[in-house]
Amino acid sequence: MAYNVEIEELKGRMEAVLFASGDPVPLDRIAQTLELDRPTAEKLMQSLMDRYNDGPYGGVRIVKLEDSYQMCGNPAYGKDVRRALDLRRNVPLSQAAMEVLAVVAYNQPVTKAFVEQVRGVDCSGVLASLTAKGLLEERGRLELPGRPLLYGTTQNFLRCLQISSLRELPPLPQKPAEEAGPEEEQAQE
Repeated sequence: MAYNVEIEELKGRMEAVLFASGDPVPLDRIAQTLELDRPTAEKLMQSLMDRYNDGPYGGVRIVKLEDSYQMCGNPAYGKDVRRALDLRRNVPLSQAAMEVLAVVAYNQPVTKAFVEQVRGVDCSGVLASLTAKGLLEERGRLELPGRPLLYGTTQNFLRCLQISSLRELPPLPQKPAEEAGPEEEQAQE
C-alpha cells in the first residue's frame, strides 16, 4: 500500500512541476528534480499523461513535445478559453506561411535564402511573422560570408500541429518518373 502512495505522490510532484512551469519541461529535468532515473520518470509521466488524456471531456491535457512535457488546455475547449480570457481569435495562416513552415519543417535548419530559393519569392515578412507567432525560431548562424541566420521550428509548432516530434510529419510525396530530370532518370535505371 505504501508503494502506491509513493507513486501517486511522485505523480503529484510531476503534475505540480508541469503546472507551475507553463512551458515544456524536459524529461531529464523532471527526473533530476525528483531524483529519479530516466526510465522511471518516463513511466510515471506516461501514467500521468494517460490519466489526463483519457476520455474526451477533460479540460486539461499533458502533451509530449519531443523530449519535453507540458500541461495545456484541451483543444476542444479552445473557443471557450479564448472567450473567457477575451483572447483574439487566432487568424488562420496564409498559404505563403504554410509553405514556408513546410520548407523549414522538412529541411531545418535553413536560411532565408534557402526558403526563398525553394519558393521563388521573397520570404522576409513571412519568416518574421512566423517567428513572432512562435512557430519558427532562430537557430544560430551559418558559417558563410554574411553569417546568415538559420531558422527551425519550435515546440509551439509541434503543439499547434498536435504532434510530439517532427518524425510524425507525413512523408513528402515522391516525384513521378516523368517529372524527373535526365540525371534522376539515369539514377533510377
